[in-house]
Amino acid sequence: MKIFTALIGVMMMCLLIAAAGASGTTSAQATTTSSASSGTSSVSSSTTISAEQALSQVYVSSVTVDPQEFYPYEHGTITVQVTNSGSTSVAFERADILNSNVYIEDETHNPYQAMTYLGPGVTTTYTFDVVAKPPEGTYYPVFSLASRDSGSLLYPIQVKIDSTPINEAISVRPDNFAINNTDNVNLTINNPRDGDITDIVITPEGSGFSTTPDKVYLASVPAQSSVNVPFAITPSQAGTVNFNIQYNNGVLNQHSDNLSMPLNIGTSKTAASTVVNDLALTEVNGAYQLTGDVTNTGITDANGVVVSVGAPAIPVEPYSNYAVGSLTSNDFSSFTLTFTSMDLSAIPIETVWKDANGNTLNNVQTFDLRSLAAGTSSSRSGSSGGSYSGSATGSSAASAGGSYGGAARGGGGLFGIGGGRGGGLSSFYPVIIGTIVVIAAIVLYVKRKWILAKFRKQ
Repeated sequence: MKIFTALIGVMMMCLLIAAAGASGTTSAQATTTSSASSGTSSVSSSTTISAEQALSQVYVSSVTVDPQEFYPYEHGTITVQVTNSGSTSVAFERADILNSNVYIEDETHNPYQAMTYLGPGVTTTYTFDVVAKPPEGTYYPVFSLASRDSGSLLYPIQVKIDSTPINEAISVRPDNFAINNTDNVNLTINNPRDGDITDIVITPEGSGFSTTPDKVYLASVPAQSSVNVPFAITPSQAGTVNFNIQYNNGVLNQHSDNLSMPLNIGTSKTAASTVVNDLALTEVNGAYQLTGDVTNTGITDANGVVVSVGAPAIPVEPYSNYAVGSLTSNDFSSFTLTFTSMDLSAIPIETVWKDANGNTLNNVQTFDLRSLAAGTSSSRSGSSGGSYSGSATGSSAASAGGSYGGAARGGGGLFGIGGGRGGGLSSFYPVIIGTIVVIAAIVLYVKRKWILAKFRKQ
């Protein structure tokens, strides 16, 4: 019995010891859990930032306004890029443009009214369709981006409204156009605005002429600059060229202008013009040889000049026509023509040349050559308005005849043998003889003593 009682006591002691151990373990575990929980709370508290701090790390990184300068009532776009440089996402409820002159015309079509999140390191783009309302001036509409948890991001944007038009003018043109002749014309476009104009198309319109090119495209004319656009115009009749000019101010706004240029038909004041003068005529072997000068009295060059005679004259070789070449302004060149004719009272002399555009031009002067054939002076105006003033003498005719290969009428050989007076060197005989007499007299005077001594010795 005592033994049984002792065993029960031992068992009770074991149970008490086990209960005490379990209680210590539970207490230690609770302490550890509390410590860990406290540690976690401390870490979370150290990494949390406020909504204001998160919004302060969001900024506007880029702004684009199109067009660069609005005309009144024009539509355009404002594009804004926003960047989150922080480490926390930011929620935004609405993006808008706030101004009474530059604004979103229909707020119901504002696409940025729903909730959006801008993550860390992310850039997003907002594009608004706006309208510019007068008066003219410089405005600062505000880009507004409302945060869900804090205030709003506000950013002013400069927008200009100006009605100044572009200018078009004909800067280069001839005083007059000639039928079927090509002349150059420059159309100048001046952009005095603060924004570029783009996609310019210039089209000449009308009838009675042709143009090269028939249309011109320009990518842009920058702000505060101008550009010259050349056209080559060939009229077939009097009329008017209407230049239709289309261009864009920004992507959404197309404009159109017109510029008219009358085609006045007449004689150009700057064109080359030829005058024939200093004529000399010689008759050789039944044909006439005519020499003279042709002068370009115009302002521009005459290219490929050719001189010839017309009916009743019949050109013969070797000089049925004479190629002079190019004559610059105020330049001249000699020519020689050979022909036969039964009547010298009205001989037309034609000069043909080309201008810088390749147009073929001509001038005809008519002369009475009868007095030249008789060896007398002559002065006569040409039928085309050109003038002639010259003289033909025996010596000049002889010079012309010698170049053709025959003896000239009224001329002479080297010493005038076989020719009349006034030809060759015979006209200088009095001077030559006088010079010889003077030289002989000087020699006799210097040697007089020596000569007298010789006579005395004899």
